[in-house]
Amino acid sequence: MKGISFSVPEGAIFGILGPNGSGKTTLMGILLNVLQPDEGEFLWFGKPASDIQRQRIGTLLETPNFYHYLTASQNLEITRKISNRGTKADIDHILKKVGLYERRHSPFSTFSLGMKQRLAIGAALLGSPKVVMLDEPTNGLDPVGIAEVRALLVELKSSGHTVIIASHLLDEIEKVCTHVVIMKQGSLLASGPVDEVLRNDDLVEISSTDLSHLALMLSGFNGIISVKQDGPVLLISLPEGTADLSAINAFCFAKGIHLNHLSKRKQRLEARFFELTQN
Repeated sequence: MKGISFSVPEGAIFGILGPNGSGKTTLMGILLNVLQPDEGEFLWFGKPASDIQRQRIGTLLETPNFYHYLTASQNLEITRKISNRGTKADIDHILKKVGLYERRHSPFSTFSLGMKQRLAIGAALLGSPKVVMLDEPTNGLDPVGIAEVRALLVELKSSGHTVIIASHLLDEIEKVCTHVVIMKQGSLLASGPVDEVLRNDDLVEISSTDLSHLALMLSGFNGIISVKQDGPVLLISLPEGTADLSAINAFCFAKGIHLNHLSKRKQRLEARFFELTQN
């Protein structure tokens, strides 16, 4: 980790996003006192990490070793005893929350992939944690299972939990998270509300006979976020919905620059993520 600093708003679905190998799991390990940092500090609920604070955090860092021949209720009871979290009376409530109460007496072996993952998240809810931390919660699931888990994450937020998920899947973060940090090789690239960090900027392609001079002049155009060369054209990034080609053309003409190409194209969120992580 390299100088990472961020805060998680209470009641958020907070995504830790980055390519494989970016340090997401390492960061979660540090936050859970599984790994010890060389320097720095962090707070849980405004206080230094402690065993008491840890009891308020439910985790799913890897799929629990459930017994295939036991029922959902029996598996949660075994997990509860091993982890010493919650009471036996909590199990039915948790199974209702994760949508498995009607299948509570069914063997684990009869569950779909999505149901198995929802039961694993149920195990993380033992002890009524205030915060739930999940590492790649939809990894390996089919589309139905992914949809089930996403719906559950939104339900957890609605019921008062703060949810922290680590994922390399932009689509997962975009669909369920309210806030996000983007990591690359142990460094923090961006953080904040999802719609700000992964904003869908307007992109304008522009070119003239002298791209270097054009780029220099464009730095004086009001509202431009960035100007980058992309092959034979420059790409101008502006806030969504603000690209005015007539104004850009008039600005360049007033500077004595004659354009040979000017067009608008919409940047996709995937492109924004690629831009952040590949630079």
